[in-house]
Amino acid sequence: MSLISPWRADFPGILALEAEGQTYLDSAATAQKPQPMLDALLGYYGSGAANVHRAQHLPGERATRAFEATREKAAHWLNAGDATQIVFTRSATEAFNLLAYGLEGEFQAGDELVISTLEHHANLLPWQQLALRRQLKLVVLPLDSSGLIDLDQAAQLIGPRTKLLAVSQLSNVLGCWQPVSQLLALGKAQGALTVVDGTQGVVHDRHDLQALGCDFYICSSHKLYGPDGVGLLYGRAPALQRLRHWQFGGEMLLHTDFYNATFRDAPLGFEAGTPPIASVIALGASLDYLAALDSSAVKAHEARLHNKLLAGLSLRQGVRLLGEPRVALASFVVEGVHNADLAQLLTEQGIAVRAGHHCAMPLLQSLGLSGAIRVSLGLYNDSSDLERFFAALDQALELLQ
Repeated sequence: MSLISPWRADFPGILALEAEGQTYLDSAATAQKPQPMLDALLGYYGSGAANVHRAQHLPGERATRAFEATREKAAHWLNAGDATQIVFTRSATEAFNLLAYGLEGEFQAGDELVISTLEHHANLLPWQQLALRRQLKLVVLPLDSSGLIDLDQAAQLIGPRTKLLAVSQLSNVLGCWQPVSQLLALGKAQGALTVVDGTQGVVHDRHDLQALGCDFYICSSHKLYGPDGVGLLYGRAPALQRLRHWQFGGEMLLHTDFYNATFRDAPLGFEAGTPPIASVIALGASLDYLAALDSSAVKAHEARLHNKLLAGLSLRQGVRLLGEPRVALASFVVEGVHNADLAQLLTEQGIAVRAGHHCAMPLLQSLGLSGAIRVSLGLYNDSSDLERFFAALDQALELLQ
């Protein structure tokens, strides 16, 4: 059955790549951008760029209104409540580092930080390095056979010494929704701070952060059909108040002399220096675009594509799927074939997929693998993309097996 994306024409990049002979199946790394986002970027720069918050002139006031409007849109998209609970960072990675440095004073030697086996490096390395700096214990939750964080073992490992729990909603390698609500309940029962990595999850469903109840939630613009250079950090008001300032300069300051300074509260207190103004404004346009779509139609289209992807992989001899992917992506290896060799032959045929450890090296090591191929889908993909992928895969396997 042919699956045609009704939104494909809204993404000039996907059409340009297709005209170049490229089939883009790497949206989990970064997504293509809708025309309204491109228009917003040009509109900001073309109508007179200006810095935000500090200028009284018209261009500055206009930029500030558009910038802060995106904060409101992001709060609405996430049902985060007050827009002042949304902090703009320069990436999701920077947001995790903000938390690791901003919360450092909350922990004492011997306290435990809990993550899971499947975490992206962005939600591993800041906590790993914090543990090393402060003589903390990093506890790693194991997975069950289907690729889900094992709740029985989590209940044993999350205990009185747990001071922070940081887990992903949706694995960028295994493609399965994690039992985040149950994990958060275990963490909160011990009084731990809770952090959710939503960088993949925010793309494929709408999430109610007030209902979810985590202390912090992090996602990135460039995966959510927005520009790069922007991350979003949501924090519950009491949790934000526990953060220490970690970057210093303009914008975040209330008053200073040569020897002492006072700083703003969140969000501006954690947005030191000139922010990525154009990108934040353009993210607002992407959120407007997404909000205008029929979300149930988007989810149904992605689900049908995903099922077609899984069905096709299951027909290929020697293909081993990692975990039990439920949405958007599938990672796999082929018996007797190195992932880099396969990726090279796919690349030569114009198939843009991701190969390697996918910034989750410890997860791949736990599976006994040095890397894997990942195919990931966006709302602009259709069945013709998968048909080209499978034709290229068959040709590559014929040479390698």
